[in-house]
Amino acid sequence: MSQGREVQISRLVLDVLKPHQPTIIELGKALGKLDGVNQIDIVLREVDVNTETVKIIIEGEGIDYEEVSEVITHFGAAIHSVDEVSLKRSG
Repeated sequence: MSQGREVQISRLVLDVLKPHQPTIIELGKALGKLDGVNQIDIVLREVDVNTETVKIIIEGEGIDYEEVSEVITHFGAAIHSVDEVSLKRSG
């Protein structure tokens, strides 16, 4: 097994349930400020009376899932599932 090479998240696809406010633009901007994040795509998949189901696609290098989860929770949203993850070894 190789020593000194770290496996890092380069892409996350999340299924998220969020309230109507704040908007997906505000959520995307907050996620985009995280270290290691280069691109955010948010797709509105379903709208209910009080909530929205969105697919969030995050790309970058060394994405910290815990930080992503904290931002999403701060916005009153919940991660339903991690639908896709891509990992890369650094070094």
